[in-house]
Amino acid sequence: MKDLPEHKPAWLKVKLPKGKVFSEVQELVKGNALVTVCEEALCPNRGECWSHGTATFMLCGDVCTRACGFCATRTAHPSPLDPEEPHKVAEAVARMKLQHTVITMVTRDDLPDGAAAHIAATICAIRSASPQTIIETLTSDFNGKEESLALVMDARPHIFNHNVETVERLTPLVRFRAQYRRSLHVLQRAQEMAPGMVVTKSGIMLGLGETRDEIERTMDDLLEHGVSVLTMGQYLRPDARHLPVIRYVRPEEFDELRDIALTKGFRHVASGPLIRSSHHDANFRPEQDIMDALQADLRKRGMLS
Repeated sequence: MKDLPEHKPAWLKVKLPKGKVFSEVQELVKGNALVTVCEEALCPNRGECWSHGTATFMLCGDVCTRACGFCATRTAHPSPLDPEEPHKVAEAVARMKLQHTVITMVTRDDLPDGAAAHIAATICAIRSASPQTIIETLTSDFNGKEESLALVMDARPHIFNHNVETVERLTPLVRFRAQYRRSLHVLQRAQEMAPGMVVTKSGIMLGLGETRDEIERTMDDLLEHGVSVLTMGQYLRPDARHLPVIRYVRPEEFDELRDIALTKGFRHVASGPLIRSSHHDANFRPEQDIMDALQADLRKRGMLS
């Protein structure tokens, strides 16, 4: 596959990050030795999100055990988990007074539980430090281990996010060691483990060679497995070692795909060239009945006053 010219279309240009709030967030992240997906994944929205006082925290280090063809995160043998990381992240969330935080992770196939207990501990720490914050987790597939997924779901994130990333045909090329059907199963089981108390969410990248029919089939697959929130964004090549961009999808096509997804039955769809699954979206909040059920469950467990 031949990559497109380096010159990107105008709709992919973003403003350089700046401003007082951006600087404060940057200092907070660096001062607590935290890792953000904003930096590690070269996210084009870092300036916007940080300037609005939001950030997506990436746990378990900055080295991944998988070498996916689209991802900028380094691949190597990772260091041991930092046992203080859950508390550091919780402190940052509280200091930033976040209404909605996304907790993502590198894949840790080197650990028996895939770092699920570490993610669960972070959810609990955030809830203790900032009980008003909606907690979204963006996790790996934990190699399909249900006991690992259960650890995360028992901690009761408000939103469980796991990306299929691309259509089924391209998955072996795009996602190292991952399986399309396994990801769908993880999303379904997450909802079944917390019935009525969690929103499930997934995302796909466009521009890798997928067809319109394949995109719509992916939508159908996600809906059939209980996913109600969908993100769609443009794949951008991190560097020459990664998969090439086959085409740049125009904004109006993203708008059309959003309308199709909503018509099919998704409750919320974010679709655009610069949309990323961890992009802070102030327009989305879990439905009130789900929030009420979650709070009642937490009170029953003594986790909420």
